[in-house]
Order: sequence, then C-alpha cells, then structure tokens
Amino acid sequence: MSLWMYVVALGPVLLVSLGTCCDYDVDKCGAWADGHIQIGILSSCYSKVESLFCLVSFVRMLAVIHTIETINNSSFLPGVHLGYYICDTCSDGSKAIQSTEHMLFENSMAPGACNLNWNPRVKVIIGARYSEISLIVTDGNFFISSKQISTSASAETLSDRLRYPAFLRTVPSDIHQTKALAKLMAHYGWDWVGMVHGDDDYGQSALHSFLTDVLNENICTAFKETLPHYLDDQNINIRIQEVANTIQTSNAKVVLLILKEELVKKLFTEIIHRNISRTWIASDSWSMSKDIAKMEGINKIGNIFGYSFITGPIPGFKEYLQKLSTPPGATNKFIQKYQQMDNKGNLTEAVDISIAYGDRLAVLSIAYALKKILDCNQTVCSGEKDFQPWKLLKELKNINFTVDNQTFYFNTSGNFVNGYDLINWVQNLSSGQRDFVVAGNYNLENKQFTLKEAIKWYNSNSMKPVSLCSEVCFPGTAKQLSKTQCCHNCTKCLEGTYSNDTSDCLPCENGTWSLIGWTYCKPKTELYWEWNGKHAIVVLTFVLAGFLLLFVNLIIYFLYRKSPVMKQAGGYIMLLIMLGLALSFGSLLLFIGKPNLHICRARQVLYGLGFSLTVSCILVKALRTYVAFLPRHRQHSMKKFYKPPVIITFGTLIQAHICIFWLIFDSPAMDTTDFPSAMEINFQCKEGSGIGFAFMLCYIAMLALICFVLAFRGRKVPHRFNETGHIILSMLIYLFVWVCFTPIYVAKIPERYSIQAAAILVSSYGIIFFHFVPKWYMALCKKKDEVTTEAYIAQACSTRSNLIHSMNKGRTVNTVREEEQEYVQNSPSLVHYCTYYL
Repeated sequence: MSLWMYVVALGPVLLVSLGTCCDYDVDKCGAWADGHIQIGILSSCYSKVESLFCLVSFVRMLAVIHTIETINNSSFLPGVHLGYYICDTCSDGSKAIQSTEHMLFENSMAPGACNLNWNPRVKVIIGARYSEISLIVTDGNFFISSKQISTSASAETLSDRLRYPAFLRTVPSDIHQTKALAKLMAHYGWDWVGMVHGDDDYGQSALHSFLTDVLNENICTAFKETLPHYLDDQNINIRIQEVANTIQTSNAKVVLLILKEELVKKLFTEIIHRNISRTWIASDSWSMSKDIAKMEGINKIGNIFGYSFITGPIPGFKEYLQKLSTPPGATNKFIQKYQQMDNKGNLTEAVDISIAYGDRLAVLSIAYALKKILDCNQTVCSGEKDFQPWKLLKELKNINFTVDNQTFYFNTSGNFVNGYDLINWVQNLSSGQRDFVVAGNYNLENKQFTLKEAIKWYNSNSMKPVSLCSEVCFPGTAKQLSKTQCCHNCTKCLEGTYSNDTSDCLPCENGTWSLIGWTYCKPKTELYWEWNGKHAIVVLTFVLAGFLLLFVNLIIYFLYRKSPVMKQAGGYIMLLIMLGLALSFGSLLLFIGKPNLHICRARQVLYGLGFSLTVSCILVKALRTYVAFLPRHRQHSMKKFYKPPVIITFGTLIQAHICIFWLIFDSPAMDTTDFPSAMEINFQCKEGSGIGFAFMLCYIAMLALICFVLAFRGRKVPHRFNETGHIILSMLIYLFVWVCFTPIYVAKIPERYSIQAAAILVSSYGIIFFHFVPKWYMALCKKKDEVTTEAYIAQACSTRSNLIHSMNKGRTVNTVREEEQEYVQNSPSLVHYCTYYL
C-alpha cells in the first residue's frame, strides 16, 4: 500500500492536528515495555506533513500492544513475557532509518559487516506500514539482523526473495488486488468499466496491472482518467470537473477508483452535486474509509464495493480502546499525545477497528514461531530466550496456524495467501451514512471470488446494474465483434445456423436446417405429391375417371365387336389404343409419392411408350381412310404401305429405342431443390439434360403431325367413313398442349411437373372423347338398320351425289346420274372399304 494513500490524504476525522511538525526526536520512539523478548514496531502516527496525527496508524499500533498484552496474560508462552519498543517513522524514509537504528542499537553495539552473530534485543520488527518505507528499511543493512513483518506494505517488489529475503507480510502483494477486482467485475458480468487513477507511481502501476488482468476476463475500459496525486496541484479542481463529466456522459455504469482517500472525497463531492449514480469499486486505500462513508449525500451515488485486506475480530480490543490507558511498567507517549488532543473523538467510531486484524495476525505469527524456538509446552518454555534473529526468521517461514476458522502461513514469497475481503457499503437509512459489511472474499490460491450474502442494489429498479459496451444478443443472434474487444453488434444467425443461450451461431446438425435468426434447427419439410395432397387427389380423380372410361369402352367393344361401328373404329386396334392410354394414365400414378431413381425413369418411359402406341394406332386409322378413298391409279402404289401390325410395331419400337438410349446416356434422376431461405426440400424428377426427353416428345409429336396431315388430306371422304375430323381434333389438342408445355419445361418453373401431368391428362382425354365416345353413340343410340354395311354404302352414294350436285351446278341431270352410276361401279375402294373394313 502506498504511503500517501493512507497518510497524506487521510481526512479530518482520521488526521488530527497537533500543532507541531514531525522533527525527529526521542519522543518518536516513545512507547516501550520490557520483556524477555522485545518486538520492535515501526508506526506511522506522525506525518512529515505538518500538524497531522494519523488515528488509523495509532489504532493499528494499539492493536499490536493489545495482542502482546493478551498473549502475556495467557499461558500461550508460559514463563515468557513479550516486550515491545515502538518508534514512529514520521511517514518518511530517512526518519524510518533513524527510528530503526535507535530501536536496534538501544543497549547494544552496532554490528560489524555481515556479522550474523550480532544479537540485538529487538528480534523482529512489525512494520513499516507503507511500501515506500519498507523498501528503504529492508534495503538497508539492517535486514541481516532485524526481520520485518509488515501488515499493510503490499508492493509487488517486496516479494523478491533475492533482494528482500528477510521481509514478510500478512497481506498479499498488489499484483493480486487487480486480479480480484477483475474477478468481481466478471462475476457480475460487467465488461464495460471506467477507471480513474492517480498520476503517481502507485496509480500507474495499478493501471497497467488492472488492464492486463481485465483483458484475461474479457473486460474492457470505457475510459481511463487521471487525477493529480498532490492535492495542492493547481489543476486539481478542473480535473475533478472533467472526470465528473466523463463519468456522467459515459455509458459505463461501473467505475473503479484507484485513488487516495482525499481525492475520492473531492470527486464524490462533485458526483453528489450532479446527482450521478453509478456502481463504484474502491481500491484498498479507501475501501473502508469512514470519512467518506459519513459524507452528506453518500447514499445517493449508488452501490460501493471495495476490497480490503482480510478483516476479522480482535477479542477485547473495542473495550481496550474505550478504556485506553498505559499499563503499569510501560511507557506510551503516543497515548499521552492522543489524550491531550481537543478533538480526539471516539476511536471506535472514527476508525473501523477490524482493519487492524492484520496487526493481530503479525503478533500471533511471532508468538507461534517463538513457541517453536523456545520449545514451549503447557507449563514452561525451556528454550534459550536470547537467540539470534535469523532463527526466528527461519521459524516464521514455517509457521502454520489457524485462527477464526482460517489457516495462516507465509508462502514462498513471504506473503500471507488469505486474499481479500469484499466490503459492501450498506446504506444506513437512520444515519444517512454507510456501514461496512463483509459480503464476500477473494481466494488467492484458487483465484476465485466468492459471495457470502446477497447484495441489495441501490438503483431505480433495485436490480443488478448492467454495464456492457453492447446490448446482450438475444437468442437467434450472434456477436459480431468490433475493434474494441467487449463491443459488438448483434447480427442474426444465417440460414443453417442457430443460437439459443450462446453468443455464437452454431451449425445445424443431423440434416436439420434453420432460417435467418432462428433459435433452433429442425428437419426441412419434404415437398412432393403426397397421396393425400390436393395435387394428388386431383390427378387421382382424373386418372380413375380415365380408367373407368377405358373400362366402359372395353365393355362396349366386346358387346359390339362384330358390328360395322367397331370394325370401322379399327377392331383390335381399338384395344391397342386402350392399352396405350392405360399406360399413359398409369404413368401419372408415378407422379404421386416421394420419387426415387426408378420411379423417375419409369414414369417418363411409361408415358412415352404408351402414347407412342396410341398415336401409332391412330396413324393406322388415318392412313386407312386416306388410302381407301384415293383415286384408283394412286391407291395401288399407296396401299403397299398400309401394314397396320408393322406400323404399330415399328412406331412403338422406335420410341422404345429412344427411351433405352435415353436411360443409358442421359438417364432421368431424382433431384432435390433445396433453397437456403426456405424450410422445404422439393423432391422432383429431373430428365437428365433434357435431350432424351425432348427426343421422346418430338417423336410422338412427329407421329401426331403425320396423323394430322393424313387426316387433313382425307377430310372430304363420306361422312359415314370419316374419322378424319376426330383425328384432326385429337392431334391438334395433343400438339397444342405439348407446344405450350415446352417453354414452361425449359423455364424450369417449379410447377412444370404439374403442367406435364395436366398435359398427359388432356392428351389422353382428347383421344377418349374424340375416338371412343362417338363410337359409343353410334353403337348404343343408332338403329340397327343404320349401321349395316349396305346402309354405309347407300349413305356413301348419297353423300357422293350431293357432292356432285354441289360441284356441278348447271350440268344436266342425265350427266350427274351417269357420274353417280360410274362412281359406284368404278369405286372398288368404297366397296372394298365397306366389305373389308366393315
């Protein structure tokens, strides 16, 4: 702990004017009591600053005296009486050396160089209280014979065993305090804090140590402000205003103050005036300052926490202070000075006496070491009492004792490792002040912060304050770090990632997926024509209706298979057409359900073969009509092409070969359309590169086009024998539907398979309604005498006469009749058509 942290800056309650400055005189070694073993004490009651008397140091000195007297009045060291010799350092290095010299050389000669056998009466010195003084005293020649135990000097340098092998202390080094502060902030999730420190070496050292420790805890500093260490600095008031402005405008709700007490008091005066409320973290220099705790308005500024060296009870000490007096046989000019003061006040009210717990521990450490050296038992200490100081140092390094349920020992660096107490400044509503309550502790060995009791938060909502650079990212978002480690932007998790209670977006696993900003993953919905889906129901309805119509047609065919109507319809060719349509309807069933490779191959091939068979049969019918009514000289040359079985077989086999090559070189496959921005996977069949599919459709279209041309060329044949209109319409429907389908398929719109199914249905129903339904009408509704062969011939003749009349107006009746007779006699094709086909 820094000298000026406790002495120069102590407030008016703890620093009392004496009217004289600290010029060194014998009064500065003004307290002693004889004993078998003398313990030296370097106190700091006086200050080199004029007219100041430090009540904190005075109380700590009295705690040492009280503990020594308590041991003397007990049987802890039977037959051994401890004495003490107290000198004041005046909080000055040179005065400290003078006091130490006076203490060690009193009634003894100065030692020679490196004389380890020199045996002064004072075996050990408790003090000095401040790091600066301890460094000077310990760095002198006195360390060879005189050992120091400090109760508050916390500079890390003093842990160097090579430079300071004889220095011990009952407090941890400063290096642990900033770690404890960082752990406290991490415990409450405060990653955005402000810091105000002094411009002295102690403040700069604490700053660098704190910045290193908070970095390990992922804590960042919102601001770092510096205040002049000396109170008489001409810019002190301006800097106080500027620091208050920084605190007020910053979004950091937690502020660490590594300052001496009087600077904190000045700053808090401005903070109270501005009505600023924050959570304040105190360094050990003011963490138990009663002067600040009694400030007017101190309850308005928010929570105050601080670490202090471990505190604890000192049995009987409060009563000792209340009845303060010098015991018989002892001298204490410090008590006399205190009792002469006009405004001395009550020590137990002016100082929190629990801070003197370390002084009690220092005396107890010496007592336990002496118990070992003096070989003490329950009744007597038989060891040599006039021993050399180095023996005591050896035993001190090995002590291990338990007090108040805590174990104490010096580690290899000469420090106690019991850590710090967390002091919570609790509001006292009746007095308007703050009381100190130990709310937790920091353990140096496991470097963990432990909270002993719940904290009451003094803010508008009575909730734990939030001090973050950035808002907490909600589930479904992740931190996107900025240049400052603790600051971030919250960005939504991308597709395929999620976050729930973490700060990062995690990838979805096991085939699951998520959309932007999701907090969970789930399997994607598989899209295809389910059997109970609306698409499937519509298609199934039309397919079943189609099969029903084919079944009706099959029944009518078998009932009227010998009639001219069915013969005219093609006879067995009609059965092949029905088979082709059945295959086409069957292919539509494969559009329903989750597709796979085999289904994708089968449904297109099934349709291609089925409809090729159908159109090949219609081609036979178109060619039959066309050839039958050609003039006689052309009929002979064309009739050799009329081979129905060959046409149907080759027409279908060619398509079969197209499909085989398609399956081998460019096979259809199952394809999934998986968009990252959707929770759906669309399962569809892909027809390879599309070339094989195009060849299949183009081949059917070519057959249909040939049918259309033949039917169109023979459209003027007699009506009774005329199926050309039906063929023309059915083929036009097919060509129109598939011409419309082609650009839709090429565009690869998601609905192309629905449109393909519709195209198959329309094409198939076109065949049924234009080829089968008219035959049903003629078979079921016409009179029998109207569907005989003779009736067909008579109708043909009548039709021919009408044609001749309409085409030969103005010609004589005899001429027309002669042509009619010649037509019947010289038209073997008509007779042949009626007798062979009907």
